[in-house]
Amino acid sequence: MKAIQIPLAACVGLACALQAQAASTVDLSVSGVITPSACTPSLSNGGVYDLGKLAAKDLNSDQPTRLPASSLHFAINCEAMTLLALEPKDNRLGSSYSEYSSTFGLGLAGNSAKIGFLQITLESVVADDVDMNPIGSTGPDTWAPSAVLSHHFLTAFTPDRTHVPAAIQHLTGDLQFIPYLAPTNTLPLTEEVHFEASATLSIKYL
Repeated sequence: MKAIQIPLAACVGLACALQAQAASTVDLSVSGVITPSACTPSLSNGGVYDLGKLAAKDLNSDQPTRLPASSLHFAINCEAMTLLALEPKDNRLGSSYSEYSSTFGLGLAGNSAKIGFLQITLESVVADDVDMNPIGSTGPDTWAPSAVLSHHFLTAFTPDRTHVPAAIQHLTGDLQFIPYLAPTNTLPLTEEVHFEASATLSIKYL
């Protein structure tokens, strides 16, 4: 949903001779846009991927262990051509072991140690039979190429190199993710350590 904007504007209600005095009124303006088209994102397998059990002896003791990359099929379907972006949310915020802020956390172990992190990218994106390039933005007017999904910025799509978001109706692609586990010497491995990344991908209408 597009955010409601609430600008505040001061209104001078007295004559020019009294401009030095504080204004006695203020206007509140609430505005927004209702889009006629709704969009629905979806992931294959219900958005669930289970790595199963991993033996501690197969993991690195003094550096993160990179697990094999996996992917889920990703799609966005809109009722009409719509200008939009993806807005990711890390539901395990603050638990990423990585120094890079764009990664997603895997939760905390029993000793409050960070278990690892997840890197997510968008690959092979096609919208309305046209190859698309993911672009990221931390503000409404600045976009740059980025296949990485992050809870710090929006991700839109463009068919060219202008870095301007394009309207789409039907989009497909692969959501690729690479899990990394923290060094085992930081984890309490006298018992099983359960980990889970959790991310929410919302549609933001531009």
